Amino acid sequence: MAITIKTPEQIEILRAAGKIHAEILNKLEEVIAPGITAQFLNDEADRMVREAGAEPSFLNYQPDHTYPKYPASLCVSINQEIVHGIPKPDMIIQNGDLVSIDLGLKYKNMFTDSARTVIVGDVSDDKKQMVYDIREALARGIDAARAGNTVGDIGHAIESFNNQNNKKYGNVRELAGHGVGIEVHEDPYVPNYGKPGQGAKLKAGMVLAIEPMFNLGTSDVVFHDDGYTVTTADGAASAHVEHTVLITDGEPEILTKL
Repeated sequence: MAITIKTPEQIEILRAAGKIHAEILNKLEEVIAPGITAQFLNDEADRMVREAGAEPSFLNYQPDHTYPKYPASLCVSINQEIVHGIPKPDMIIQNGDLVSIDLGLKYKNMFTDSARTVIVGDVSDDKKQMVYDIREALARGIDAARAGNTVGDIGHAIESFNNQNNKKYGNVRELAGHGVGIEVHEDPYVPNYGKPGQGAKLKAGMVLAIEPMFNLGTSDVVFHDDGYTVTTADGAASAHVEHTVLITDGEPEILTKL
């Protein structure tokens, strides 16, 4: 789908959707603990979305005819799973896990998208630091999401932060952020690397889902046969965070934040 500029009316709906979205992720994060299953998180997400008068946009989503329909309302990715983990009853969260929860929401025919990685219990220092660092990387990417800049400026901000102070996590390149709002996924493609000034130019009224993914090891990934789950190639832990962001004539506005 081509890049779209959202109308003031659409932006107001997205603001309301973003508040609902953030509240649900906050409540999910509060219940994540050892012994909780991914299926329970999915069921809770589905319930809360519907009680808020919205719909889970990932449920039965099909990027194109070559993919099966996504069978859940929430993506739950644990440790070496980077994104799009399909929640199941036998996926039991353990002490020391990193758990990524990624939710898509449809409200009054508009879409928001947000994810966070949750630290569960006694997590190793390197895992914990990666989560802190990816949150900062997302903040740097969002700060670069300004009218007049490009998607390359966003990717460059994320990549530059990763390269400073010898952090150099595996920065996933096969997956990226995207436009969002009228559809679950829209143009432009928003990679987490790039050069300043390159790629699609940002204009006020554009809405982007910005979502860096860092791995403790290699940046290489494995796409699994279920059509969705993506894991690190070396089995190292991964972290993923995401916000839906409105481009304005001034500061970028994070829509999926209370």
